[in-house]
Amino acid sequence: MAHSLAAASASFSPLAARRRPSSKVTNVILSRSSVSFQSQGMNFVSIRSRPSPLRFNICCSAKKETVDKVCMIVKTQLALPDGTAVTGESKFSELGADSLDTVEIVMSLEEEFNITVDETSAQDIATVQDAANLIEKLVVEKTA
Repeated sequence: MAHSLAAASASFSPLAARRRPSSKVTNVILSRSSVSFQSQGMNFVSIRSRPSPLRFNICCSAKKETVDKVCMIVKTQLALPDGTAVTGESKFSELGADSLDTVEIVMSLEEEFNITVDETSAQDIATVQDAANLIEKLVVEKTA
């Protein structure tokens, strides 16, 4: 299912955090080049400036369901013992995965989500969250 954002705005101010109860949006100024905001019914969004301050890259975090599914696949592929904590922030290397394990994880994700991950994108995956974000991006591209 594709989601679209009808309208959004972000303002830069010296405040560290600002909440607007009427719009139920929280803006957090992380630095001069990074803004994050949350809104009810929307995923966490991060805006980071590129080398030019006029160009922005918008990254949406994956849905919880996607992250949870990736966690289960990682646990299965790495044969982790019951009770091993795997979260979005978990790094494959810290879970004991080597490069072959990572390739097998990516292959399992491709099969589970019916997507194809190119080699360059696969090399950028270091955490469960990275994998989940890429999956959602590829699923949206596939359905578009």
